[in-house]
Amino acid sequence: MNYLGNAKSVQALTAYEVWRNRFLHDRLRPAVGIAIFFALTITVYFMGEAFFVRQEFKSVYLYTSAAVEIGLLSCFVLQKTSFGQRYPGLLFLGFSWSLTVIIQLGLAVAGSGELPIFTWTLAFLIQATLMPVRWRLHLISQLGVLCCHIGINLVLNLSFAKYTAFRLSGFYLYLFWFCLICDLSVYWYECLQRKEFSTRRKLESAYQQLEVAEAKYRSIFENAGEGIFQSTPDGRYITANPALARIYGCNSPEEVTAKFTDIDRQLYVDPDRRNEFLRSIEESGTVSDFESKIYRCDGSIVWISEKARAVRDSSGSLLYYEGLMEDITQRKQAQESQRLFIHALSHDLRNPVAGMLMVLKNWQTKTGDSIAIPRSVLDRMIQGSEQQLRLINSLLEIHAGELGGLFLHCDRVDLRAVVEAAAADLEPLMNEAQATFKNLVPDDLPAVNADATQLWRVFSNLISNALKHNMPGLNLTVSAQIITAEQIRISRGKTKQDIEKLPIPNSQSPIPNPQSPIPNSPTRMIYCTVEDDGVGILPEQCEHLFDLYVRGYQSRHSVGLGLGLYLCRQIIGAHGGEIGVISSPGAGAIFGFTLPLAENGS
Repeated sequence: MNYLGNAKSVQALTAYEVWRNRFLHDRLRPAVGIAIFFALTITVYFMGEAFFVRQEFKSVYLYTSAAVEIGLLSCFVLQKTSFGQRYPGLLFLGFSWSLTVIIQLGLAVAGSGELPIFTWTLAFLIQATLMPVRWRLHLISQLGVLCCHIGINLVLNLSFAKYTAFRLSGFYLYLFWFCLICDLSVYWYECLQRKEFSTRRKLESAYQQLEVAEAKYRSIFENAGEGIFQSTPDGRYITANPALARIYGCNSPEEVTAKFTDIDRQLYVDPDRRNEFLRSIEESGTVSDFESKIYRCDGSIVWISEKARAVRDSSGSLLYYEGLMEDITQRKQAQESQRLFIHALSHDLRNPVAGMLMVLKNWQTKTGDSIAIPRSVLDRMIQGSEQQLRLINSLLEIHAGELGGLFLHCDRVDLRAVVEAAAADLEPLMNEAQATFKNLVPDDLPAVNADATQLWRVFSNLISNALKHNMPGLNLTVSAQIITAEQIRISRGKTKQDIEKLPIPNSQSPIPNPQSPIPNSPTRMIYCTVEDDGVGILPEQCEHLFDLYVRGYQSRHSVGLGLGLYLCRQIIGAHGGEIGVISSPGAGAIFGFTLPLAENGS
């Protein structure tokens, strides 16, 4: 650490010396220019004195002025050369001694013993004012002038003979204090400059480190996978990073801060979630794993999880909240896919298991240790068990594909046989409900291209729903026919009475989902209906009947979760068909769906 600190100090000192030499070099040019003009005015003064005062003019003064000008001009020229840039100290001495030593030599040649105090002090003042660095050079220039003066006067005995010792000592005392003041001012100025330079270097280093740290933070802020934010207590965003903008479906962080100015009303699906967020962070100072549903910029809804803390000033006053946000929509969908798998398993297995249980309990009431079971009943139980196994395998495949990931094993399927199988499995339930069932699917109906197990689920759900949601004595009818895409097209938006008038053989059924477009399917399809004469369904309930977890008003006390019709829509949609319903209170219900014909079907 000491070596490193010393290296930095040496580096800083070297940098200061470079700056000091450059400063001295740059200031030499104006100083020399001023000195040239000064020398020129002195020359003009001497010439004017000789002309107007009529005193004897000594040519040595003219020669001395010319020598001074030559010396100063030489310094002026050398200042622009590489020599001047490399040795600014020598140019400084040349400048100073051109004004002082050359004049002293000129006075000696003229035999004058005067002390040029005015010239000296003016030269020292110029160099101290314009070039206040390297105080040792100033001292050397002053001592050089003084040594030259003493040496010349000792040899020629000029000023020592003219002035008394007392007066001479006064001149030297004045010169001493003048030079001392100049040198001290240069020394103190240079000390201040050195400290300022060192401080400036430290500040530059600190700023560089700050810029590096800020660049690192900015990189993390801009490239973070999680949304980073700062928000005010009144619900405005102060800062947001690109990840937060992506979560919100905005084009830029600036759009986030401009758009969301009332977070609790604009962002949260449930506005009370913002109040819970504020209450939690007020109690503990932080929140973690705070999950909420929010609106994106396009109006869609996603799930988020927030981690945040309250930022306060030294007095404890709340400034803002800052934290991280993560889009957990996929995780929530995966979880829902698992709530969905469990309920689908329980829903679809309930009906066949309940039917088999009713048969077993019926045989249990018979007397005797051994009970003879007819082969037809045994075959029915084996058939039901095999159907349950196929159903479990199908549900496992759905779960592996997560939400909506149906795996279809399509083949040529006899639709009438599928309906008979579903009705046979539900026969105990229909007997208990005293229901009458008719299978009107024609024997000569062309085969459909479908998954037989999944179609069994559709018919089973539609029939069992009708049994559960109506009173005993229900009449159930299943029918199927060939229908064209044009017949579906012309019947869009028709009422049940209008559909009965359409040229569709034996049709009293709805066209599926009148609001949806006609699917990309062949011109001919199989159209299936499951019709009952029960209590019916309200029109406003029909609109959402196939949504997840929607139940009819007749099933408010049922243990079901409204999953059956949702699964029917998923299955029919996976086959490329549509499903719909037409019903009204007291008029029964008709569920209809389309399926593609098998290849080479006729």
